[in-house]
Amino acid sequence: MEEAKQATYLFQNGHRGYVALWQHILNVSIEDLRKNYANLNVYFDLWKKESDVQRYIPKMIEDLKSKGLAYLSHGALVVDVKDNSDTMDVPPCILVKSDGATLYSTTDLATIVERIELYNPDEIIYIVDKRQELHFEQIFRCAKKADFVPPTTKLTFLGFGTMNGNDGKPFKTRDGGVMRLECLIKEAVDRVYQRVKENKEIPQDEAKEIARKVGIAAIKYSDLSNQISKDYIFDVDRFTATEGNTGPYIIYTIVRIKSILNKFTEVNPGYRAETASLQLPNGESERNLMLKITQFNKVIADSFADYSPHKICQFVFELSNEFNRFYHETKIISEKDTLKQKSWLKLISLTRDVLVTCLDLLGIEGKRLI
Repeated sequence: MEEAKQATYLFQNGHRGYVALWQHILNVSIEDLRKNYANLNVYFDLWKKESDVQRYIPKMIEDLKSKGLAYLSHGALVVDVKDNSDTMDVPPCILVKSDGATLYSTTDLATIVERIELYNPDEIIYIVDKRQELHFEQIFRCAKKADFVPPTTKLTFLGFGTMNGNDGKPFKTRDGGVMRLECLIKEAVDRVYQRVKENKEIPQDEAKEIARKVGIAAIKYSDLSNQISKDYIFDVDRFTATEGNTGPYIIYTIVRIKSILNKFTEVNPGYRAETASLQLPNGESERNLMLKITQFNKVIADSFADYSPHKICQFVFELSNEFNRFYHETKIISEKDTLKQKSWLKLISLTRDVLVTCLDLLGIEGKRLI
């Protein structure tokens, strides 16, 4: 432990050998991270490191000292962040340990200083393990106490729960190790592929591409459909199923709507659903589908305001259910009443557009999937 502390201190102070090793590890790690995120179609504008804010730390500490906020306690430099209204104990924020090394609290605070200086954001959102809530509460309080952030800048902590296996414990591989993202993706894609290849008419290459898209959609949807702070059970079989509140079920619903519209346009070339007019509903399932679509704007606004993508997932699940009830009760293609038929086609076209838009907002490429 003492050797580790000394190595940390030397590294933080620019030891050439340690810095060279760190740079190599960093390059290897980022290359692997980019590959895994690319598989999820996730890309970042910035790749920032703790070391990027080292240059802010000396001035930041001097600033805290000059304001009378930072003081020595048992050899460590700390800032009191406890408030008189606190009902629980909030320990001081430690900036420099007695051995001279800095901590996560130091770099997290310096990161806020950097972000304000470079971007002056209205809000900074931290999406971190929920067990880090106290740590970030200390950081936020310290930043505000020191006036590192303007009064109008909002600091938001979004703590996420853990993804667990069927035993209720953090998800692991068969041999007991921590599940890597690439392994999780492979397991979901393989499970979908097993189902897809049961359809002998689909060529192998196409089946693999379908499995890749649907498998990744299943992972994203299963994670986002849960309230962010709650732990949840990741069951590959359940989340890749085409029934229930799953990504594949939503995709299956979109594909079903597309199939109906394609069948109609095959015998009615040139037909455009957007030119049709909606008629008054003829039955309960049609009325319920219409009413559910009208909730779209409010759901999106509420989800954004509450940082709650699971609300969008719940909405698309309910919308898919309403469509499928309507579909099973309505003979759209064989309907003789032209006005009624085109109204139905308009309605399911709207349903498709809302579902695809919701998936895109969730980071699931709805248009590419169909």
